[in-house]
Parts: sequence; C-alpha cells; structure tokens
Amino acid sequence: MNYVEVCLSPADYPLYRENFELVVVIDVLRATSAICTALENGVERIKPVASVSEAEHWQLQGHIGAAERNGEIVQGFDLGNSPIAYIQRKEELAGKSVVLTTTNGTKAIDIASEKDTVVIGALNNLDALCNWLLDQNQNVLVLASGWKDKFNLEDTICAGAIADQLIESGRFKADEDSTIAAKFIYRSARDNMFAFLRASSHRRRLRRLNLNEDVKYCLTPNNLSTIPILRDGYLVRLNEKKVPSDLHKSTSRARA
Repeated sequence: MNYVEVCLSPADYPLYRENFELVVVIDVLRATSAICTALENGVERIKPVASVSEAEHWQLQGHIGAAERNGEIVQGFDLGNSPIAYIQRKEELAGKSVVLTTTNGTKAIDIASEKDTVVIGALNNLDALCNWLLDQNQNVLVLASGWKDKFNLEDTICAGAIADQLIESGRFKADEDSTIAAKFIYRSARDNMFAFLRASSHRRRLRRLNLNEDVKYCLTPNNLSTIPILRDGYLVRLNEKKVPSDLHKSTSRARA
C-alpha cells in the first residue's frame, strides 16, 4: 500500500521530502488553478520561475509574460495569475509559451522540481488528478503553497480533498497528522467551500482587489480535466489515459 501525505507549507517541505518521488503542488487561489486553465484552453507550455527577474529574462526570449505579487499583476507584464484571463484570451494565447511567476505557487513548484514527477493540482481538476494518481502506484506528497510560507485554508482544503479520495480508495494510507487534519478540514468545508472560506485571509485580499469571479471559479471542483506535469522545466498537459468515469467519483461540491 502506498502513502499520501500533506505538507501544509513549502517551509515544511524538508521534513517531508524523503520517500516521495511524486509531488502534487497546489495553489488554489490562484496559481495552480490558472495553470490548469491555461493549458486546457490552448496554451502550449508554461515556464514556472521563482523570481520576477527570471520572468523578465524569459519574456525577452519571446515568452508571454505573466507575473503576480500580492494578488496583482506586476508592472511590465501582460498577465498575472487569473484563470479567467486565460479563458477570455483563449484564441490569442493558443499555442503560445508563457513564463509565470507568482507569490507562492511557482516558488513551491521550484522547490518540488528536484523530484522525478511533479504535477499540478487544484479543485478544478480534482477528480481527473485523483484518478490518475490512483493508477501510479507511488507514494504521493501533496505540497500546499500556502501564503508566504504560512498555512492557508484553501490549499489545505484542496490537499485534504486529494488525500481523502486516495485514502477512501483503500489503496493509500497516511501517518502524518497534517494529512488527517487536512482531510477533516476538507470534509467540514466540502458542502460549501465558498462560504467556508469567506473569512480566509487570501479570500479577503482578493475581495479587496475585486477578484471574486476568480475566487468562484477556483473553488468550483471538476470544471477541468487537464493535469499539468513538469517536463524539462516546462509545465505541459499530461497525456493521461482515459479513466472509467465510475472508478472513483468525488462528492465535493462548491456553491457560491
């Protein structure tokens, strides 16, 4: 039997890194939701980088620049990390390469990039991702990006949703209290995640920036099927095989 464990912050990653060669990085509001959405809507590949200076370099090399800090687009860049923007500009961005840096998500991807397999998770691709993970026969570490190395609720809920599905399959188990806590926080929130997260710190930040449309989109489970995977420094679409629809269905729902 394989293990699934949840690391609640990139600052804790060194405590979890052993015995895991498959890492799922999540940053629900909004980096990993935007990555999944961009690739599903035609972006060919995304170069995740940790710093704005790296993003500027790749932008000069012909990549479309996307940079976010503290919820806002960085001056000099065309995009931030809004998933809605990638839908609205679908035709313009089709087949293009994007370089992306964000406050939290791309930092977590960079930390995890030492591992053999790094995939991107969100509530948007929850079932597709979990069904794929069930087929991998590997220990899974779910790395929450958090907020500036601190715990946050939305990533913990998503990590708990992933852990819950894998454990309920009977093919995975967990030893760490962080995983058990994430699972039960998810179960408390799953019937109405939008309301559960109303007072969360990042939800309040995004509300001040008038980004409620992004929030609603990011908290909607299973509106995407794309699983991004890190290959040669780029995030691309995983060519996953078809999984029977009745293999494992999530009962998660979010209501605005």
